[in-house]
Parts: sequence; structure tokens; C-alpha cells
Amino acid sequence: MSRLAEPGHYDFAPYANRPKITWPNGARIAVWLAPNIEHYELDPPPNPRRTPWPRPLPDVLNYAHRDFGNRVGFWRMADVMARHGVRGTVSLNTAVCDHYPEIIERCCELGWELFSHGTYNTRYFYGMSEDQQREVIRTDRATILRASGQRMDGWLSPALSNDETTQHLLAEEGILYTLDMLHDDQPMPVNTRSGSLVSIPYSLEINDVPLFNMRNSPPARYAAICKAQFDQLHDEGGTVMCMPLHPYLTGQPHRIAALDDVLAHITAQEGVWLATGREIARWFIDHHLAEFQAWIAAGTP
Repeated sequence: MSRLAEPGHYDFAPYANRPKITWPNGARIAVWLAPNIEHYELDPPPNPRRTPWPRPLPDVLNYAHRDFGNRVGFWRMADVMARHGVRGTVSLNTAVCDHYPEIIERCCELGWELFSHGTYNTRYFYGMSEDQQREVIRTDRATILRASGQRMDGWLSPALSNDETTQHLLAEEGILYTLDMLHDDQPMPVNTRSGSLVSIPYSLEINDVPLFNMRNSPPARYAAICKAQFDQLHDEGGTVMCMPLHPYLTGQPHRIAALDDVLAHITAQEGVWLATGREIARWFIDHHLAEFQAWIAAGTP
């Protein structure tokens, strides 16, 4: 297959002069939290394009570090979010349903949405055929339905390993929204060969993995960055703020107060819609998608 010069899944849409997005009850901003509840294999099948562990297999050290999130971090984060009345929209490795069913039970008790982040976070879409990708999507849908009774409406490729055809397959399989684009602060239509798909904002800028693991941000700095992100988007209006969280990082004892601080700041403001990914996607589809498609088709004047 020839390589694309650009993704082709979205058209240029300058931020200025876009159609106005309104959220329920006149809210200025839709805020959603995306806990990435993941399961990593100790000795995963090899992938020619990526090695999941930095040390020789079996990498017990890094496996155990991530397993802290499911044993401890998730529960600590869930308690903080519940205290502020904030639901999660779980970026779920669906193997968690079988390995840690207690986590799924707690998510359902809290009214959290579950969507797919692949089966394991050590099984990438790199090199998969369309049929293989489609099988993962269908299997994950069936697993989430079996474990929670929920429809799987969202998708984030494991380790963001989507390829050039993944978004087409998601649309064909009836998925409402994707997080693989990372290209905007508002929902956007995705160009697919058939079906319909929207992208809703997910963030690498306030994602705890880059901030804690790659930039060595202290917890107070992380909180300041998240609050600055919220304040700017709230001021602009018609925007979406996503906080991607990883329990093995944010759920650490020395960091959990930073999450508490950010949520206290957000929930103290007026004009905030605390939503799930599904709710944001559905509202945009029902109230704004057609207008945005027409505006883009007209040449985004």
C-alpha cells in the first residue's frame, strides 16, 4: 500500500468564523475525563514496529509499575472523581473485563462510560490487515456489552497505533466517535469511505503520561497546566476539554492531590458541562454536525 501524503481524514477548518457550538443549558465548555484503564501483557506477541517494554522480556519491573494502576491507582482516582461528581469515560483495554472484573463493576456503579482502547495495550494495530482490525473492533464491542451491558460508542487505538484504514473501519462498524485524530479543540466530522464518524478532542498536551513520564512535571505544575487549559477553553466557549488519566501515574499517593485540585477548580466554575464522550459526540451529531459539514463543503468562508 502506498503511503499517504497526509491523513485525509479531515479537512482544513480554520478556528476563526466557524459555526458556533452551543452545549446543554448554555454551558461554555464540555469537560470529560478519560481514565485509561489498561492491561499490559508480561510477554506479549512480538510486533515488528514497536517493542512494548524498554527492558528485556519478561520486564517484571515495568509490568508491575503499570499493574499498580489496577491494584491501587484506579480506586484512589475513582474516589476523588466521585467526590467531585465527575464521571469517567473509560479508555478500556477490554482484557480488563476478564482480568479485573471488580474494576468494571466499580465503573458501572459510578455510571461511567466504557469504550475501547483495544484488547491489550501491548497489541498494536501496526501491520494488521483490515480484517484483523475489524475483528478486534467487533470482539471489543461484544466484550464491553457482555461485561457492562453498554454499547461501545467510542474508540482510541491501543497506544494510538491506528493506521490509514482504521477510521474507515470504525465508521463501517457503527462507532460514533474516535479519539485518534488529536487535531482540534472542538468535535469535527471525519472523512470516511462510508458511514459516519466524528472526532472529539483528546489531548496529549495535558495527558499525564507525557507530562509525568516525559517532561518530569511536578504534580503542582501538572495541576497548573490543566487549570490553564480549562481557563482558556472556558473563555473561548464552544470547546471541549479532555483530561486523559492513567491510574498508575495520577493514582500515585504524591500526585492524587493534583487531580483533586484541578477538579475543584473546574467544578467551581459556571457554564461547565461535565459530560461523557458519548454525550459529547451525540450532542454534536444531533445539533451541529450537519452545519459543520455544510460550512466545510462551502469552503470554510
